[in-house]
Amino acid sequence: MKVVLFCGGFGMRLREYSESMPKPMVTLGYRPILWHIMRYYAHFGHTDFILCLGYKADTIKHYFRNYDECISNDFVFSKGGKDVRPLKTDIDDWNITFVDTGLNANIGQRLLAVQHLLANEDMFLANYADGLADLDVNQMVHEMAQTNAVASFMAYQPSQSFHVVALGEDSRVEYISPIAQSGLWINAGFFVLRPDIFHYMQPGEELVEQPFQRLIAQDRLRAHPHQGFWAAMDTFKDKQLLDELHARGPAPWEVWRRPEPKPRYLTHALKAAC
Repeated sequence: MKVVLFCGGFGMRLREYSESMPKPMVTLGYRPILWHIMRYYAHFGHTDFILCLGYKADTIKHYFRNYDECISNDFVFSKGGKDVRPLKTDIDDWNITFVDTGLNANIGQRLLAVQHLLANEDMFLANYADGLADLDVNQMVHEMAQTNAVASFMAYQPSQSFHVVALGEDSRVEYISPIAQSGLWINAGFFVLRPDIFHYMQPGEELVEQPFQRLIAQDRLRAHPHQGFWAAMDTFKDKQLLDELHARGPAPWEVWRRPEPKPRYLTHALKAAC
């Protein structure tokens, strides 16, 4: 299943980095957040990527054109450097299509720009390329496949320390509650889409605004509530938090680093032996 990653934004809230690189290239450990997102999808078997590029597209192209497995993996060095053999590889089975979708394009425009690459897909995945989660994306795909929905997105209950306020006439406060207790859910930027989505889009429209309203009117939009980990890297503080999680490792989104579950028959045998 193809994965469309929107990599063209300016990342203005991360100005400490965005003036020299696009936000998807801001690093966590040795690798950019874009790599972490791609490795997440690859863990679930989705290795055919379409990168919708814009701001500083050359930086992303240069990174992958010059990708060196030895920079961030263990390797064997022999024959005075004539033979360098990585002990493991990251991206050998990845297929990456780079598409310049415009400097000032919005998400909807970027998606329309790669429509021709998705025509033969039953469904495809998409992501804002600035958020990380431990979501089982294949479960999300499976659930949507059981419906006639055209689009599904991961919904998440924010945990920030803000309070939600409802105001009445004359600015009277009718309701105030911590946002985590408000019952509100947000779009977390993990999408499963059918190519029919393009029938609901017009040039210049933002994906989750007018097109999703049309889907709602026809009962063709679904959400996948996620109770696990999710975090977006929107600010310098967000990056610091993700850096700390990564340094402690394995980070919640690094599903590929989790130990493989023991076979059930082995588990039963161990219990019997005890």
